[in-house]
Amino acid sequence: MMASFAPFLRRPEAASIISLIGIVAFYVIIGGVDLVTLFGAASWINFAANLGIVAIPVGILMIGGQIDISIGAMIPAGSMTVAIVSGHFGLPIEVGILATLSLGAIVGLVNGLLTVRTTVPSLIVTLGTLVVMQGVVLAGANLLTGAASVKIEAPAWAKAAFGSLIGSSHQVIILWWLVAVVVFAFVIHKTRFGNWVFAMGGDLVSARNAGVPTARLTIMLFMLSAMSAAFVGMCGAIQFNSAQVSGGMGYIFNTIVSIVVGGVLLTGGFGSVVGIFIGTLTFAIVSQGIYFTQIDRNWSSLIIGVTLLLAVAMNESFRKFALRAGPRQATGRR
Repeated sequence: MMASFAPFLRRPEAASIISLIGIVAFYVIIGGVDLVTLFGAASWINFAANLGIVAIPVGILMIGGQIDISIGAMIPAGSMTVAIVSGHFGLPIEVGILATLSLGAIVGLVNGLLTVRTTVPSLIVTLGTLVVMQGVVLAGANLLTGAASVKIEAPAWAKAAFGSLIGSSHQVIILWWLVAVVVFAFVIHKTRFGNWVFAMGGDLVSARNAGVPTARLTIMLFMLSAMSAAFVGMCGAIQFNSAQVSGGMGYIFNTIVSIVVGGVLLTGGFGSVVGIFIGTLTFAIVSQGIYFTQIDRNWSSLIIGVTLLLAVAMNESFRKFALRAGPRQATGRR
């Protein structure tokens, strides 16, 4: 019986699939949730989409052996940038979008350069840029606008592309998320670029000796991570017609939990984009689905914590199982 499930258990997303099934079953059996109501609700799907846009590139970065927590500041930074440029100063929305993505690229470049050119761990590097960008956003907003909140009225095409609702309830960013899943799944699991990411996360020195451009690849991944966070902030500002200097810190915890539940190891070299996608869905249902149950809301943090611990335990068990099966499965490549 176990042998028939062996190919599935070797896959990096195995733990996330089991976690998702377990959470849904728990809510149905214990919480009395109506699946039709739960899966038809927009709240948790919108939550997952915003989180998922950030989780995928950060998860890929973690597969490559690094981590980025500066995303907590890049989301309000992206939001305020487009609002200040195109809202306060009235420049075309195209300029605001370009400025937002450029800011993300610059911050990611700084994170990458500091990581590859110093011996400081990426956790500490991105912690530093997190604090710096928090200060830049707050001081910059006060200096340029004199306020902590900035309004923005995007043109119809920008509103439709980045801040509209589908069916009056589902945010259009869901489509961006699904496109990101397909594109990154192909790039990471079907191209040489993806092989480089897994090799770098498995053994940085060996990957460098084998000719993998580890420094350039690391910088690119950091830039991708910061730009994705800025993009989410920008979409939020366009949708709600305003930007705030606060917010975004919760994304750090939520993103890392989603990635770990999705089967990515903190040590790097193991994971999948599909796993991150399912891990994000799982976390969204855990955190938002409790409002559709009869369970006391005060138990939500306990449920999230238990889910994370079980996912970590399953990830480690499945990783060891995959390692015994051979190097191809162990790295999570397709």
